[in-house]
Amino acid sequence: MALKIKTGKIKRPVRMCIYGAEGIGKTTLASKAPDPLFIDLEKGSDLLDVKRVSDVDTWEQLLAVLREIKADPSVCKTLIIDTADRADSMCSEYVCAKHDVSGIESFGYGKGYTYLAEAFTQLLKALDVLVDTCGINIIITAHGKLRKQELPEESGAFDRWEMKLSKQVAPLVKEWCDTLLFCNYKTMVVETDNKTKKARGGTRVMYTSHNPCWDAKNRSGLPDVLPLDFSKIAHLFSGAEAPKVNSSEKQDSSPTADGGQAEVQYTNRQRAMLSMLKGEMTFAHLQRAMAELGKLPEGAPIEAYTDELINGFVAPKWAEIIILIDKYIKEEKQS
Repeated sequence: MALKIKTGKIKRPVRMCIYGAEGIGKTTLASKAPDPLFIDLEKGSDLLDVKRVSDVDTWEQLLAVLREIKADPSVCKTLIIDTADRADSMCSEYVCAKHDVSGIESFGYGKGYTYLAEAFTQLLKALDVLVDTCGINIIITAHGKLRKQELPEESGAFDRWEMKLSKQVAPLVKEWCDTLLFCNYKTMVVETDNKTKKARGGTRVMYTSHNPCWDAKNRSGLPDVLPLDFSKIAHLFSGAEAPKVNSSEKQDSSPTADGGQAEVQYTNRQRAMLSMLKGEMTFAHLQRAMAELGKLPEGAPIEAYTDELINGFVAPKWAEIIILIDKYIKEEKQS
């Protein structure tokens, strides 16, 4: 048999999973996809002006809806299952009823989870049919949960974000999707006047690459972190080139304490602050002044300069900061 070899990229509809912290905006983000239809299993889209199928209460009904969409693919361009958590529970209820047991643990020796994985695979195969034969984009949303993680080669433990799914279903969903986005609030810890540490910030972001503290992946060359804004991933659905990031978000070279360059994301306020450093003034001088004033640890990176800090301290104290910087410059010239 002759081999049918193809070259180049093959464009196909999106297979995406979005998970993260409660109330972060997963459903709203998914609703921005082209011509969306929600299979709303948790009534999470009630406040959104979208098309939805909300009377799905059993596993059999969920699979039946997918068959109906296959029969009439014109009903949507993007199908959204909101959420995988509820679909997982429905599948578990179906498996238990089929085998006449009270719970998934009642099978013993992990057999229940094996049956659950086999049944859930039916859903993923049905979604693949919609992708491959109907050209429909698929988005699955899921809640996130924190779990204590311990590495055998390391001492101590740390918190790790995972999808709030059963232990057999979560790997299936992660393997099935091409893009796994973890949505969370990006915060940073700074030292206050009395030397206590306090969390600041709270910008909503999407993580697109694996990290020891969360699961994420993409096959489209996305940056590791993006603002939680559909415009940043819209090109995945249209097949267009990735958009150029604007001046307040692009990866840029930021001066560091040792005079080197580090890849960071500027905000507009950070750019305005740095533009005020004239002549021989450097960011390293500003770092030193902030440490002397007891507002930030010595060498704190540009990310520590939140809009709140710039507006509430740097701007009002700028004259005092300039005096300190002038002193540092004179000391450097004399040494």
